[in-house]
Amino acid sequence: MMSKKLFSKTIVLGIITVVVIAVITITSCSKIMPEMINPENGLCGPVSLSSAQTVVFSQGNNEFFATRTASSGLGPYFVGTGCGGCHSSDNRGHPFTILTRYGQSDTTGNKFLSEGGPQLGNFCLPGLQAEQVPPGASSTKLIAPITAGVGFLEAVPDSEIINMAAANVNNPDGVRGHPNYNTRPYLYNTTAYWDVAPLNGSVPRADGKWLCRFGRKASTYSLLQQVAQAYNHDIGITSTFLPFNPYNYQDQTVPASPSNPEVGNATLNSVVFYCQCLQTPIQRNPTDPQVVSGNTIFNQIGCASCHKPTLTTGNSPISALANQTINPFTDLLVHDMGPGLDDGYTEGDAKTSEWRTTPLWGLGLASSVQGGNVYLLHDGRAHSITQAIQMHGGEAAVAAGRFNSLSGSDQAVILKFLESL
Repeated sequence: MMSKKLFSKTIVLGIITVVVIAVITITSCSKIMPEMINPENGLCGPVSLSSAQTVVFSQGNNEFFATRTASSGLGPYFVGTGCGGCHSSDNRGHPFTILTRYGQSDTTGNKFLSEGGPQLGNFCLPGLQAEQVPPGASSTKLIAPITAGVGFLEAVPDSEIINMAAANVNNPDGVRGHPNYNTRPYLYNTTAYWDVAPLNGSVPRADGKWLCRFGRKASTYSLLQQVAQAYNHDIGITSTFLPFNPYNYQDQTVPASPSNPEVGNATLNSVVFYCQCLQTPIQRNPTDPQVVSGNTIFNQIGCASCHKPTLTTGNSPISALANQTINPFTDLLVHDMGPGLDDGYTEGDAKTSEWRTTPLWGLGLASSVQGGNVYLLHDGRAHSITQAIQMHGGEAAVAAGRFNSLSGSDQAVILKFLESL
């Protein structure tokens, strides 16, 4: 029989063991799981709004970070249970919530829509089976881009984007870049969709396609389209715009679509308004001598040919977005990034090796929402800023080569600058 003394010692050791395991677990999770960022550190919060607008923004904020369940419309197939899971702190996504698009092998259209494309439902409700990419379909992995500041990008006039493309014609480094044009998709409540005024006076091209700017390949026209598709493709939530449940060709029984939308227009539009009114990320330590020096060298080696430091918005129904100078470090054009980043999949007019210039604002906060590490480029394959730069090919090969040729100290100040964004 165990003595009282030995028994007591065993209990104490057991308690210590539990505490140590708990501490290790908590510490480990803090390094893996994304965390929310304090707005004072550079993200979150709205632009200047009226009292009535603030109410709508707050409603959109609550819905953006809400968790959907089967009882509130989740599924039948889905990637996440809410917007905030893919856009932690309104920043970038994480490999835990990576998206898979499939079906389109060229610019003629998605050839697997009847098999559930273009979005793969990684998860499903009980009694169903998660989707798999159909045989023969091209596919790509995508990490959700940053959400903060997207309303300002929506307010940039088409004319400014077109002018940036025209200015590339004589670029000595071979940078060309062009807008991606795509069709505005047929959404079933055509009155609710088509009554929305074209963005900032944009007009369709002669073939009926519109200049697009959202998504990794800049294939989405507006934030309304982006939000409606995210609800439907990512969460399995129907709306008046997309009233049918996602479909999985592997399941023998097709889940019936609800008779009423699972997200109402007022709620969906509040999420759109929330995204539109998010403040731009704030640069930290902009006057630091190393940051200033890094910015200068960044421009000198040609990075700013695509990552345009400054854009100007035009008119906007949201006064705080109108006629503003912003610093997103993007031209909203798609560029050929070479065979190393050719994923064999495309959307709109973009070729399979073409990607929209990723806005760099908020880059220095990426590790805070990616578990202490960074997962950069479209699919998170780059695990440092340096690695991301070195993976740039095609039109960016000259600038990347110049970066590689810099001294270690000059590379360090460029990284210091990028980490300040």
